[in-house]
Amino acid sequence: MQILNLDIERLNHAAFKIKGTQTLYIDPFHIKDNLEPADIILVSHEHYDHCSPEDIKKIANENTILVTVADNLSKLHNLKLKEVLLVEPGKTVMIGSAKIEAVPAYNTNKHFHPKDNCWVGFIVDMDGNRVYYGGDTDFIPEMASFKTDIALLPVSGTYVMTAEEAVQAVASIKPKIAIPMHYGDIIGTEADAIKFKELVKGCEVRIL
Repeated sequence: MQILNLDIERLNHAAFKIKGTQTLYIDPFHIKDNLEPADIILVSHEHYDHCSPEDIKKIANENTILVTVADNLSKLHNLKLKEVLLVEPGKTVMIGSAKIEAVPAYNTNKHFHPKDNCWVGFIVDMDGNRVYYGGDTDFIPEMASFKTDIALLPVSGTYVMTAEEAVQAVASIKPKIAIPMHYGDIIGTEADAIKFKELVKGCEVRIL
């Protein structure tokens, strides 16, 4: 779907393809076999539904740059890639014209994603648009500083924010467009996305 200057597709669960001047994938998981090769792949943390070597192989080649956290290296060392760039919250990398900032992603009221693990979400600045990918996170105070046009937010609860908490995140981030994710595989259903859309005020919500 064309959203601002980018073509954004939710592939499954919390997996996205973002296409502009470069083709970027985030947390590919249970994706199809015939997708176009990636220029950039972002992997937020080590859990199997976000860091899936089998799915990364479907879109990676010798020209692909992968951006991830250090915890994932042992799972990804056999992949054929151009380069692996390691990030932690607060680190920014440039890949071509794309600026990628790693931002905090953690739980505040559950133990699945401790802040001390330094796992991340991402803010991708490409083709004049800023896209925030929450990763596996709760509503956290750092979101007030995330200046983005588009926000991809988990809504399933259990391991991440509920739909109601994601509404709080939208109010803090103030994006132009919000897209719910982290449902439809493993945990959560489209009903969570619909609830999120019904509750959000002052922001366009697109369910992909």
